[in-house]
Amino acid sequence: MGSLFSKPKTVKAPKMDIGKDIQRYVSGMSGALPQILSQEQQFRPQFQGLNLGDIQSFLSGSGGQQGIFGLSNQAAQQAGMGLGEARGAELGQMTGQAGLTRGLMQALSPEQAGVVQGFDTEAQRALAASQRISPEEQRGYQQTAREAASAAGRLGGNAAIASEVMGREDVFARKRAEAAQAGQNAYNAAQGFYTQPGLNLLSSAPLSYQQGQQFINTGLGAIGSGTPQLFDTSVGLNLGAAQRANQLAAAQANAQAQASRSAGFMGALGSIGGALLTAPMTGGASLGGLALGKAGSLFK
Repeated sequence: MGSLFSKPKTVKAPKMDIGKDIQRYVSGMSGALPQILSQEQQFRPQFQGLNLGDIQSFLSGSGGQQGIFGLSNQAAQQAGMGLGEARGAELGQMTGQAGLTRGLMQALSPEQAGVVQGFDTEAQRALAASQRISPEEQRGYQQTAREAASAAGRLGGNAAIASEVMGREDVFARKRAEAAQAGQNAYNAAQGFYTQPGLNLLSSAPLSYQQGQQFINTGLGAIGSGTPQLFDTSVGLNLGAAQRANQLAAAQANAQAQASRSAGFMGALGSIGGALLTAPMTGGASLGGLALGKAGSLFK
């Protein structure tokens, strides 16, 4: 009976031999490779065919269903149509508001508007002047050409005529260059005063829209913020969670105490049995009574 209460034998894990394990694995793999190779040669083409078929169905479609190519084209067309409609509507609105924007610029700074108008007037004058030669300009290049021919003793010859023609073309070239420069100046002035600021205004969101978005964001941020400030409603939840944790801890402690009591009872029974078996017959009853009394005290 004493062996029942003796310490159990310790179970030891089997020793490992990594080298032998690797050798057995390599040997088993070497024996299985021919079969594996045969299976690969037989079934791999079929699996590849299935994979390629899946890829083809994914790209081109199957069973009346479009593949990724068809869906991509359809999505691109729909997106293009949507973008075209949106761009057309936006450009139409901007075109209708272009006059208002130009009037706003002129009202903001009449002085700058006058300067821009002056550049434009000068560009138009230079352009008109580049199309003709005034009598004064004509007398000027003719006199220059005739004086040069007279000094060279070729007055009235072909050289003198050619010199007058060249002088006339020089005057036209100079006036065209002046007109081009005046036009560039007018373009730059209008670009800085009308075009660029106007595009910025037309392409930006109106201030009223931005203010409306701010009001919406303010309202969304206020949702759920009307909670009690003096009394925190989450305190009850926190207290309930703490109480639940205390209850679980008490239950665990009671279970542990019950387990300890049961273990003590079983130990007492073992002691009683040993005492009864080893006591003489004459005193067995008295020893048993003492043991039972000890056991009974455990349940008090």
